[in-house]
Amino acid sequence: MKLQPDQSDVQTIRAHGPGWVAVGSEKITHNVIIGSRGQQLAWAGGFDDLGPEHFAQLADMKVEVVIFGSGSRIRFPKPAWVAPLMAARIGIETMDTAAACRTYNILAQEGRDVAVALLL
Repeated sequence: MKLQPDQSDVQTIRAHGPGWVAVGSEKITHNVIIGSRGQQLAWAGGFDDLGPEHFAQLADMKVEVVIFGSGSRIRFPKPAWVAPLMAARIGIETMDTAAACRTYNILAQEGRDVAVALLL
């Protein structure tokens, strides 16, 4: 699906499909964290590989909210995994990856300090 956001100075996801997202002119095919301040970091290997350390990496970003794109279907992280975010008072929302891309773009374009963690 191609997304057509309004012109914006923040990093947005311009398109996505099964196993990939496009940020600017770059097509990303690995699990990734994308932040509205321009951050772009490789992330976990897959849902079964996740643990508290992956969500601690997100907590270290000190954003307002994290959008967790859990793949093609919604899979909620275990409470122990998100404990670092709760301790840092950072909100987390879980949704499938396509919805996470759209939600991230809306929040980023509103000027929110947000990150999206995507399992592709």
